[in-house]
Amino acid sequence: MAPEDKNRATAAAILPLVGGAANVDSIAHCMTRLRLGLHDRSLVDDEALKAIPAVMGVVEDDTYQIVLGPGTVARVTPEFERLVEEGREAATPAPASAPAPDPASASASASEVASAEELASQGAAMKAARKAKNATPFKLFLRRIANIFVPLIPALIGCGIIAGLNGLLVNLGWLTSVTPALAAMASGFMALIAVFVGFNTAKEFGGTPILGGAVAAIIVFPGVANIEAFGQKLSPGQGGVLGALGAAVLAVYVEKWCRRWVPEALDVLVTPTLTVLVSGLVTIFGLMFVAGEVSTAIGSFADWLLANGGAGAGFVLGGLFLPLVMLGLHQALIPIHTTLIEQQGYTVLLPILAMAGAGQVGAAVAVYFRLPRNGSVRRTIKSALPAGLLGVGEPLIYGVSLPLGRPFITACVGGAFGGGFIGLFNQLGDKVGSTAIGPSGWALFPLLDGSHDLGTTVAIYGGGLLVGYLAGFLATYFFGFGKELLAEFNVSQEPAGATTSGAPGTTTGTASAPAPGPGPDQAKEPAGL
Repeated sequence: MAPEDKNRATAAAILPLVGGAANVDSIAHCMTRLRLGLHDRSLVDDEALKAIPAVMGVVEDDTYQIVLGPGTVARVTPEFERLVEEGREAATPAPASAPAPDPASASASASEVASAEELASQGAAMKAARKAKNATPFKLFLRRIANIFVPLIPALIGCGIIAGLNGLLVNLGWLTSVTPALAAMASGFMALIAVFVGFNTAKEFGGTPILGGAVAAIIVFPGVANIEAFGQKLSPGQGGVLGALGAAVLAVYVEKWCRRWVPEALDVLVTPTLTVLVSGLVTIFGLMFVAGEVSTAIGSFADWLLANGGAGAGFVLGGLFLPLVMLGLHQALIPIHTTLIEQQGYTVLLPILAMAGAGQVGAAVAVYFRLPRNGSVRRTIKSALPAGLLGVGEPLIYGVSLPLGRPFITACVGGAFGGGFIGLFNQLGDKVGSTAIGPSGWALFPLLDGSHDLGTTVAIYGGGLLVGYLAGFLATYFFGFGKELLAEFNVSQEPAGATTSGAPGTTTGTASAPAPGPGPDQAKEPAGL
């Protein structure tokens, strides 16, 4: 089957299981997930969706999210949008030709009475509890911040990889006629990132996006160098993404005030003018200076923290990142990452935080070996492990370690040791950073940068992954299971009457447990988010 046909088949299999085209209100995607706004949640068949081979899991948050993985989601989403449009035009719930999920997979899922199903159920309950706890004003605000920055991640990744390629060619002295062009491609987006942040901020807070972008554009305009504020000459880009965020939020409030008080006949002229004028003046003579000071403080603090307490700081950050994700607090780090990339060319925090995923992978492998008789859990781990190695750890978290309890803690221990390893080298002067946010695990290698040559940076990050894997494995293997937990889960869970594929009298399961749905979006949402 051609890739295009495969992606369309996946989209066609999903559509009827979410209630058809008529039930779809909005469609979007992030790094790994197809995000759907639905009219009626009760029309969704979760179990049948999980049985689709391409689906890694489902999550219900502010939108209904279907986890397809990096790369796949960007190809399936356009096909899904086309099918929804066709379905609406035909005034039918879903295209008549939409194939049902693979009967064999669905049957396997239905017949799976193993512990993996129990763990998935517990994971779903934990996600529901987390969602209820996360519905606080502060966490909803953080979610809005994430919604502003997550759409920028593809450009950050693309430009970051080009920047790394350009740096490699410059160091080698190769293709000198091409490297200036690569530098322009890598730097152009970062030079104007404030405009995109302003646009997305206004959109997220209910204003006119282009007005938010217009106000934020003041920050990067070269002419601000001729303006003095607080006794200092301003610099183009001063305040960066934080200034753009504040300027656009202010623009939204000014615009909404104008919509309430400006006569309708004058609205088209007065409202945009006042919005840009008032917000622009405050931005130039206040926000740029304040945001610039805050941005500088963030960069200085990150450098100081890792230079003076690198190993300890890395240990704490790597160990606490998974709980931060569970609480939804990781979204507060997105503007910090972006600020560091804008200032220094890379964020030194992301490689450390990515070690949490390494600890999770090591813990999952230990669970696999500690439960040799539980074919269901082992199949779940095998299906989710490749994604975990690439930084998509939610299926392992919510399908394996978190419902088991203690393995989640030992996974955090693995992340702590991996983070401490990278933090130690930062303390010794070997900075390891990422030129973009989003990927983690092995997927972060193309985005690595640091204070020394690329080989050293790659070696340190790779060493951190190995330490995280090993520490997570050992902590889980030796301390991740009590006697009761082993007695409950280290048993054969194959359904009665399973087909035999080995010696006579032995049974082996043929079903493949669906990967349970992941938790909150980080970014990939970004990892590290």
